[in-house]
Amino acid sequence: MGTISIDTHTNGFQTAQDRLQELKAFDETKTGVKGLVEAGVESLPKIFIRPPDELLEESKTPCVQLELPVIDLSGIDEKDRYSEIVKEVLKAAEEWGFFQVVNHGVPLEILDKMIEGIRLFYEQDDYVKKQFYSRDFTKQVTFLSSFDLYTSRAANWRDTLAVQTLHADLDPQKLPPMCRDVMLVYIDHVLKLADNLLELVSVALGLRPDYLKEMECSKGWSLVNHYYPACPEPELTLGASKHTDPAFLTILLQDHIGGLQVLHKNQWVDVRPLRGAFIVNIGDMLQIISNDKLKSVHHRVTANSVGPRISTAFLLKGRLSSPRLYGPIAELLSENDKPPVYTEFTLREFASSFYSRPLDEPGLGYYKVRNNGDGK
Repeated sequence: MGTISIDTHTNGFQTAQDRLQELKAFDETKTGVKGLVEAGVESLPKIFIRPPDELLEESKTPCVQLELPVIDLSGIDEKDRYSEIVKEVLKAAEEWGFFQVVNHGVPLEILDKMIEGIRLFYEQDDYVKKQFYSRDFTKQVTFLSSFDLYTSRAANWRDTLAVQTLHADLDPQKLPPMCRDVMLVYIDHVLKLADNLLELVSVALGLRPDYLKEMECSKGWSLVNHYYPACPEPELTLGASKHTDPAFLTILLQDHIGGLQVLHKNQWVDVRPLRGAFIVNIGDMLQIISNDKLKSVHHRVTANSVGPRISTAFLLKGRLSSPRLYGPIAELLSENDKPPVYTEFTLREFASSFYSRPLDEPGLGYYKVRNNGDGK
């Protein structure tokens, strides 16, 4: 393996050309952030350091001790309990955009094995991982660090193994051998949970139980498996920048370390790891088709001095080849008091827009209806 030559923040200023060279040097190692740690980096390379204005703003945004709503799915087959769960989902989706679910039907053993399978991928020999390293997002399986590496203001302190079926059905042979079996079992379980959640959200919106499934919200999906190594200077960077998800719905499993934060009423809230739970959040596309009734809220992951932290996010995105136009659902609109807030789009247009901008750059505004030409 070649020598990693990454400048650290010893002299403060970095030109655009210097930054580009460092980004390329980092990218070309094909070993990600974990490779930096293994190379013995003791201070944070400049490409990961957040801009001064962002760090200053950080000091003005408080972090408060609140608990994310937790929804117990046990008894969901009972009529009265089902109605209560629907109400809980609607309240959490409107007020938080996030909630945790327990007693969801996925065995704890499968959750533990999935986390361990992701760990095994990242902790194998570099030459095996490099076979998956790519920035070609049409590939079904890719390993990389910071998908927006060359457009972001600061790289994120994490590596990602991504699996996606946005273009075609999953080919199991393309999955990494050391975690293939558990991934297939996990995906099967989470897709069943996804159908249940889409039904609950449909009913919460006053629609038919199968409405969102028939819109093919879960037809295509991405499974993004993150590895956050311990960081030498976590206060200067982030594991994942503030962002919203380019999806209808996200189902997240995280390990015991934590670091996920949700922006609630302009305050950061730590999402405390709850063993055996999934974190569910509303994505941009669900906010759009619900005409702003449900909220896709900002969230991020802090860097930690301990690690690695492992998480796996299952994003329901639909199939990019679909010609269907997505926009506010007609049944949720009325001419007088509930006009459409957003224009229609194809999933391919939505994905193209997302990958053309940095992770922390909001995208919902692009689809807003423009009133009277004033751009508001």
